Amino acid sequence: MADGGDASPDQVERLRLDTLREYRLLDTGPEEAFDRVTKMVADLYEAPIALVSLVDDCRQWFKSAYGLDASETSRDISFCQFVIAEDRPLIVTDVLGDARFRDNPLVTGDPFIRFYAGVPLRAYNGAVLGTLCVIDRKERSLLSDRDLARLEDFAAIIMAEADLRRIVAQRDEAQKTLERALDFSGISTWRYDARTGTIGWGGAVAELWGSDYATALADIDGFYERLHPEDRDHVRIVLGGSVANGSHYTTEYRIQHPERGVRWIAVRGDWDVDTTDAILTGISIDITEQKSRQENANLLMRELHHRMRNLFATVSAIISLTRHAATDVDDYVERITGRLDALNRAQNVLLGANFLTGSMHALLREVEAAFPRIRWSGPDLLLPENALVAMALLFNELATNAVKHGALAGAGGDVDIRWSQDPEGSDPRLFRLTWQESGNEQPVEPPSKTSFGTLLMERSVRNNLGGTIDRRWEPGGLVVDITLPARWRDA
Repeated sequence: MADGGDASPDQVERLRLDTLREYRLLDTGPEEAFDRVTKMVADLYEAPIALVSLVDDCRQWFKSAYGLDASETSRDISFCQFVIAEDRPLIVTDVLGDARFRDNPLVTGDPFIRFYAGVPLRAYNGAVLGTLCVIDRKERSLLSDRDLARLEDFAAIIMAEADLRRIVAQRDEAQKTLERALDFSGISTWRYDARTGTIGWGGAVAELWGSDYATALADIDGFYERLHPEDRDHVRIVLGGSVANGSHYTTEYRIQHPERGVRWIAVRGDWDVDTTDAILTGISIDITEQKSRQENANLLMRELHHRMRNLFATVSAIISLTRHAATDVDDYVERITGRLDALNRAQNVLLGANFLTGSMHALLREVEAAFPRIRWSGPDLLLPENALVAMALLFNELATNAVKHGALAGAGGDVDIRWSQDPEGSDPRLFRLTWQESGNEQPVEPPSKTSFGTLLMERSVRNNLGGTIDRRWEPGGLVVDITLPARWRDA
């Protein structure tokens, strides 16, 4: 009995009802396989009625009813409920002598039952789903052990048929689930017959290969026609080797998808070991996005390598030129530290974006964090790496000079940076930036000689950015005007 050990009666009944629904027999139409059994049972036992009765939660429903027109009755008046409750055959030779049945509507009225013999219909897990029963309208003697055993054999035949249908239904459902999963996963399946050259398809084949696959890819010639011309010879060699050697078939190639253009496909296949036929079975997966990401990663690595070489070259030049301009070791360390900090600001901005471009606003926020009395305003622009590094070095030299000799040397001075870019269509279209210091505590005068910092600024603007730089010393402080070709787009 499928009672789950210490399971409660409610749990046992729930399992029984769940099992009954697994078989998908309730409320289905008549079937010859079941009707043949009830007719044979009625003939063998010389009884007017034989039933295959399935007991639901509130009714007994007849999958096959020989000699009875009714399709179901209420469970509470059924004889079969006692077979289920007691989990064993029930034989009542004269129901009028049994208090459980004498007043039953099926006894006092049609079909006027007098004799009942029912055996359990036992499921694969032991649950009793109903009965195979023999009914007579007259009193009869007990069935012999042999007759009871035969009736139980017929019940087993009925359940074997029911189990076959259950397994087939579950298999079909599993197959549909797999097909839906393949559709959602973007995987197609295929079977290639190496003798005939025919190909059978399944899964997400329309998505991967085109909506015309049924006709265009029915055989190996159509398959080769869909391949990218540059990949056909490679695939012929790989597939030919698999056919000749019986080895795994694994490769990647491009196809010319009729609706989606060129796509990358990865395939894996192996030979069907359950048949002597030359059948290669496998799957196809669209790897176009993975290929694209791989190419982007390779491009990014090349760009990163290029950037690192540029960075090392810039650092090397700064170290070399600073060494010639420094007055002593402390001055050298201070200058190097400041310029490397400027490079670090540029790298922070690039790392916070996409490695290739950086935001003007992000760079100025880095500068402002290092030199708090700098104010700035202007549109946010996307600067390529070389321009961002050049601007970072430019702002660093201007700010460092302001701290040593200009507005930021005293407590009351500050710096205002403003920039703008001409509208589209301007000729020439220019980027303009003004660095303006104010609040100097000491008179401002031009330096007596050109420093390395000045050379670095001019090199950054003229050589790296292709623009001009103009410096003038007004009473309020240094003013620097920078003009560049407007090549940067809005962030």
